[in-house]
Amino acid sequence: MISFRDFQDQSFDKQIGLLFEHGSCVMSIRYYGYKVNLYLLGNFYLEVFYNHKKDMIEKIIPLDVRHSRFTFYTDQIHLPDTL
Repeated sequence: MISFRDFQDQSFDKQIGLLFEHGSCVMSIRYYGYKVNLYLLGNFYLEVFYNHKKDMIEKIIPLDVRHSRFTFYTDQIHLPDTL
C-alpha cells in the first residue's frame, strides 16, 4: 500500500483518485461550511474537506489528533491510540 509520503507527493487529482479507489470512508462530520470525510488509506487517516457551495473538494490533510475537530470523531467511533 502507499505510504503517507508517497501520497503527499501525488497531485491533488491523483490523491482524490487514490482515496476513492483504495481508501475507506470511516465517517463524516459537518465543520463550518464543509462536510469533512475521514478516510483510512493504508495505515494513516486523512480528512477530506468538501465544500457544498462550490461542489468541490478543497483540501485533503492528515488527521491532526491535537485539533479540536478530533473530538468530533472520537465521540462517535474508537480510533487507534497510535495515531
